[in-house]
Amino acid sequence: MDPIRNPYAPGAGAPPPELAGRDHLLDQAAVAIERTRQGRTAKSLLMVGLRGVGKTVLLDRMRARAEAAEILTVRIEAPEGRSLPAMLAPQLRTALLQLSRTERAKRGAQRALRALAGFAGALKVKYGDIEVGIDLEPEAGLADNGDLEHDLTALLEAAGEAAKDAGTAIAIFIDELQYVEEDQLAALITALHRASQRNLPVVLVGAGLPQLRGKMGRAKSYAERLFDFPEITPLPRDAAIRAIVKPAQDEGVEYEPQAIEKILDFTKGYPYFLQEWGSHVWLAAKHSPIQSADVDRASITAIAALDASFFRVRFDRLTPAEKRYMRAMAELGPGPHRSGDIAAALHRPVSSLGPLRASLIDKGMIWSPSHGDTAFTVPLFDEFMRRIMPGDAWRSLDN
Repeated sequence: MDPIRNPYAPGAGAPPPELAGRDHLLDQAAVAIERTRQGRTAKSLLMVGLRGVGKTVLLDRMRARAEAAEILTVRIEAPEGRSLPAMLAPQLRTALLQLSRTERAKRGAQRALRALAGFAGALKVKYGDIEVGIDLEPEAGLADNGDLEHDLTALLEAAGEAAKDAGTAIAIFIDELQYVEEDQLAALITALHRASQRNLPVVLVGAGLPQLRGKMGRAKSYAERLFDFPEITPLPRDAAIRAIVKPAQDEGVEYEPQAIEKILDFTKGYPYFLQEWGSHVWLAAKHSPIQSADVDRASITAIAALDASFFRVRFDRLTPAEKRYMRAMAELGPGPHRSGDIAAALHRPVSSLGPLRASLIDKGMIWSPSHGDTAFTVPLFDEFMRRIMPGDAWRSLDN
């Protein structure tokens, strides 16, 4: 098949040609944002799910729809080790400058920019990574106390008032939200809560790994009442079939039923894997319809590609001790697994593995679905671990 016409998009966060099975989530976000603009009560939205389920794609599609509806948006990806104030300040500056060009919101937007100047200046000592240029002088006493919770609340209130004057809303989109420190999450929750109490049009749409739900609850006990936490799961069968078949049909190519079944079996309905298999199957096939044998050949290269990129980039971040822990989990299967079973596989007492487990959770490699349980955040990672660390040599890997 012509590689130039390959319709699949297996890149990280790349929009698929057919975003199947997610319309209800897109609508949920659109309703929440529009209700916020109209001053009506609406919960912010935090999508949680494993790697490869399409959270980033959804977040970007939700943002695009919001901007098409003339909503002011702020987009952040939260890497490890970067503070929330440093990520938020320059993006919010851009949004407020845009607001300041609207005549009826100009005064409020300039006040919000002065609040941002005070916010950045007061928190520069604590969060040294803040870099934002504001031409306006800070307003004394506005978002400049040096306390993140107090100052972020004042800043979002000022920004919300300006957005209200303009008849729009500020929608903050944050990806990888689980990497934000709990005290900073607490400040964000407090600020959003205050904006909601005042019916100001500020809303958060976030995405993160499954542990985000618990982290938000620990940050502020009322978080569960302020947010909806839709779980982003693998695609149901009909949506997974559509994600594979529709892009090919748009190029005049069909699949034999057995070929589709094999792809579903390999990918388990995970959107990223569907795109990876679709792309490799397209390259392996000689003609339409795509056959079962084409999928067999393509699966070899698809798995190799995943091992070299999607899986390997995460594996390389692990210490030898963490690799042993993950390999012990893989020995038990896809999971989730009881902590005691993992400890038994490692011939270690459960109590000695607590710091190791916590480190892997912080790195976003595992999570705890319930007390005492541990699961991979990366689908099919157990199979990869058995491929990359075969046999029993891993049991004697140096710590």
